[in-house]
Amino acid sequence: MTKVLIVEDDFSVRTFTARALAAAGHEVETAEDGLDGLKKIQEADGAFDLVLSDIRMPAMDGIEMARAAAASFPGLRLLLMTGFADQRERAAELDGTVKGVINKPFTLAEIRERVHRALAA
Repeated sequence: MTKVLIVEDDFSVRTFTARALAAAGHEVETAEDGLDGLKKIQEADGAFDLVLSDIRMPAMDGIEMARAAAASFPGLRLLLMTGFADQRERAAELDGTVKGVINKPFTLAEIRERVHRALAA
């Protein structure tokens, strides 16, 4: 069973995504923003198979969190999601660290497929 951390400030997106991935057989933890996500990554000593994070969040955004997490845990797989086109461009600077960017809104099938591909990469 793979362990996935979902970092998303929108409750409905976080809940939908967590349920979708848990139903697909993943062990899922959630965080409400980048600060909370980074704290959970550090407490777990980077022991997540994948971190799925929104880019645009209060406190610490997904790009900042991804940089900090990758600096401490270089092998950590990160997959980002956003509903804003300009945020995709910001994620490009993390090429090699991030396994891709998912556009929101997404379907159940899309999120499961993108997570599967990121885990297989």
